[in-house]
Amino acid sequence: MTCAICEIRKEKRFCPAVHGRICPQCCGEQREVTLDCPSECPYLVQAREHEKPRPADQMDPGALFLQVEVSDQFMYEKEHLLTGLTYALAKAARSDRSLHDQDLISALAMLATSYQRRVNSGLHYEQPLTSEARRRVAAEVENMVKEYREAEHKHLGYSSLRESDLLKALVFLVRLAHGRTSGRPKSRAFVEFLFVQFPEKESAVVTPQEAGSRIILP
Repeated sequence: MTCAICEIRKEKRFCPAVHGRICPQCCGEQREVTLDCPSECPYLVQAREHEKPRPADQMDPGALFLQVEVSDQFMYEKEHLLTGLTYALAKAARSDRSLHDQDLISALAMLATSYQRRVNSGLHYEQPLTSEARRRVAAEVENMVKEYREAEHKHLGYSSLRESDLLKALVFLVRLAHGRTSGRPKSRAFVEFLFVQFPEKESAVVTPQEAGSRIILP
């Protein structure tokens, strides 16, 4: 029997993405590139166990917003904000199982660019996202920001959240996503990382008193 993809080499393993048997070479070359590999595929799991993080020199420096400093002190002080925004990503990904890492990264990058413009010039302008799914991710994040501010008002009597804080938080998440994804077009490694951090039925808004150390740094 020949491989269901190349139809040349001998098949040696079952591929749940094509519901057929394929050769190891096609599995390695097409994994998360043309194939929507389910997380339970043993060959995907095995590949991730041996996959090294992408070196920084293989990433676009502009995509990491290197001009924005995100200090350890900021992450400590705004842990509850980071937790809430990360939860929003997990919620968005769980509501649309077709989302890939690049969809989340694109939405985060758009939001970070928008907040960077607000901080630097005061202009409120958002570059429109071409994908409806990505727009829903951005809307979920913005909704979490609204709920966070409402929670601050409830517990403190005012909101101390600044747009520069949101910029740093979004940049942190952009970097976290780039550090967790494989970089392949259909990678869901970051998405599945989010699902581990936030299982079903988690609370939407995490107050400073309730925040736990659930974010694992890249």
